[in-house]
Amino acid sequence: MTLWGHSANYLGKRHSLDDHLRGTGRRAAQNARPFNAGELAHHLGVLHDVGKGACDWQDGLLRAEGTGGRVGIPHKHAGTWLAEQQGLDVFSGVVFGHHGGLPSLSRLKDELDLAEGKLKPQVDEAIDRVSKIVPEILTGPGFPDWIERSEDPMAVDVLVRMVFSAVVDADFLDTAEHFDARPRPVHPVTAADLVGRFEKARQAMLTDAPDSPVNALRREVYDQAVTGARGPVGLYRLPSPTGSGKTLSAAGFALHHAAANGLRRVIVAVPFMSITEQNAQVYRGLLDQSGHIPVVLEHHSGIDLDNPTQVVSPAEQWRRLAAENWDSPFVVTTTVRLFESLFSNRPTAVRRLHNISGAVLVLDEVQSLPDHLLLPILSMLRTLTEYFNVTVLLASATQPAYGNLQVVRDLPVHDLIPQPERLYKALNRVRYQWWVSPKPTPRHVAERAAAQRQCLVICNTTAQAAELHTLMEQHRAPDDSEVWHLSTRMTSEHRKRHLDEIRKRLAAGDSVRVVSTQLVEAGVDLDFPVVFRAFATAEAMQQAAGRCNRNGHLTEGEVIIFDIDGWEKPATRIYGPALGVTQEYFGPGRAFPDDITVMDAYYTERFARAGVEAMGATIQDRREKSDFPQVADLFRMIDEHTVPVVVPHSTEDEGEQQECRRLIQQLRVGVQGSADLLRRLRPYIASLPKALVRKHADLTSPVLGDLVEWLGDYRPQRGIELSDSKEYVF
Repeated sequence: MTLWGHSANYLGKRHSLDDHLRGTGRRAAQNARPFNAGELAHHLGVLHDVGKGACDWQDGLLRAEGTGGRVGIPHKHAGTWLAEQQGLDVFSGVVFGHHGGLPSLSRLKDELDLAEGKLKPQVDEAIDRVSKIVPEILTGPGFPDWIERSEDPMAVDVLVRMVFSAVVDADFLDTAEHFDARPRPVHPVTAADLVGRFEKARQAMLTDAPDSPVNALRREVYDQAVTGARGPVGLYRLPSPTGSGKTLSAAGFALHHAAANGLRRVIVAVPFMSITEQNAQVYRGLLDQSGHIPVVLEHHSGIDLDNPTQVVSPAEQWRRLAAENWDSPFVVTTTVRLFESLFSNRPTAVRRLHNISGAVLVLDEVQSLPDHLLLPILSMLRTLTEYFNVTVLLASATQPAYGNLQVVRDLPVHDLIPQPERLYKALNRVRYQWWVSPKPTPRHVAERAAAQRQCLVICNTTAQAAELHTLMEQHRAPDDSEVWHLSTRMTSEHRKRHLDEIRKRLAAGDSVRVVSTQLVEAGVDLDFPVVFRAFATAEAMQQAAGRCNRNGHLTEGEVIIFDIDGWEKPATRIYGPALGVTQEYFGPGRAFPDDITVMDAYYTERFARAGVEAMGATIQDRREKSDFPQVADLFRMIDEHTVPVVVPHSTEDEGEQQECRRLIQQLRVGVQGSADLLRRLRPYIASLPKALVRKHADLTSPVLGDLVEWLGDYRPQRGIELSDSKEYVF
């Protein structure tokens, strides 16, 4: 009798088990070929559903067919046990975890004990029946040659993750092809194919650019990046001061490097969603062409990609499918999505990892990587460059001294800018002033800032920003324009409206004064003649300076670093030991934040004092012990001190408010597709400290998980504001 792998599709055709096992194996081998693990991935793909050969499972499939119900009979143990018997050890977890996630070794042992005991008759029956139609399940594979030679203690960890990705994606695709009754095509374009298109579009973009000293330096940076692209696969650095054209130079390097080394795709990861959207828009303008299949995939939690019921264009349908496994030659995502996928054990998150192999990985604003996770992050990047044919580009105006950390100290690094000091000096467009002794009061800062025609004030906390904004509103002239505000207490849609108006006023030369938290410091394209910055870490102060005289219209912009008495405690809670190290290296009589030589010494001391390599030791230990669930639990980049708060009344549009409330209600009652509903709510979500939400439980209503609805007031200037919020940092 025929063994079935899946129930009938809409054409009434069932999916035979032998076709599914071999189809999954074939796709898995293709997925794993870039890291020379095709044979191993093929075999695990063939094994993954062997348990479906048992009579009970086959009967269950026929009973469930047409009902929409589940078979309800475990089918993972037979293939897992067979893989273990063939000496695949930890890799047998790939079979067991292909639905629920990679298990720990202790969990895997328990499940193998079940396969040897209670489930033994079912396991033996399934293997016997499937081996008659797919005899290759009985022949174990070889391991990649390089894994035997590797001295990297994390090589097995990453190989398991990559093979798991290759098998899971193959399973998804083969199953989808059956139920859709049509093949899922692979993207026909690679990153190497895009070089000519990029260069032509870039030249057209620069046609009207004035022949200024700044633009000449931008061309020099770009030329150096492209020249360096001829180098081998490995680790590269692009120290590029703000305003030097880093976005284009990084992309130019990545595409030319892909062409020179036969790499398949470029993945650009940035720390904040606002930068993701901004950069993706630039890259789409350069690379996507009307009438052709899109090549730029923007993938983050703010993009609606997964609603299967919504009628969409072919281009949007491509984006949704490509987001599942990053099957696109140019991907723009967030560092959170990238690294939490790399350290996850869940099939849907890990599914795209195999497509990182053979890619150029651009980490923009790399100084934003959290200190406490640097050890596992840098370890992962090292393994990817050494064994998975990945080039990593670290791009930042404030390049951290990662090379001094033991985990990558002996790893060769290629610097794209051979003399960065000269470049930083040539592109220095601001002068710094220290306003720290005697320390000013909030009123002093507000009065001085309110007297400026155009200025940006950046604070360390939302409470500080709200305080200065209130004071500046009091000190502005009655006939002058309002003072603008930006913080995470406002919804993203509200912040976007403010940013659009601020940019419009700056372009028109109108008076505009803005008070913001640090959210404007990385990648937000604003250009003020004067910037006030509360004392913070060196890289934060330099990033703030990047919003001053950004385009070089003035001979010099003015950056005023102020230190208000009483503001030290919240700053220390945010920045930790890094703030104390900053005070030792930067300030009156010491260096300015744009001194990159001193910046290198600052990072070295900061990492040493914080004990960066000890901070991630627990994760590394769990990785060596193949405890995949524990690693996923420990590796958290998102700030867990805050919770998302959805605010329907943050928009003045009554139709949007009603739609927002409808989506909230659907989440509460458990309508299918919650991930899509959350994405659609994203524009109306702000952040609040967990403790503050607990304290004001009467002003919130639970929605789903940590998400709550805000029932309290929402101000059109500053968003959510509570009188007792000063005690909270975030």
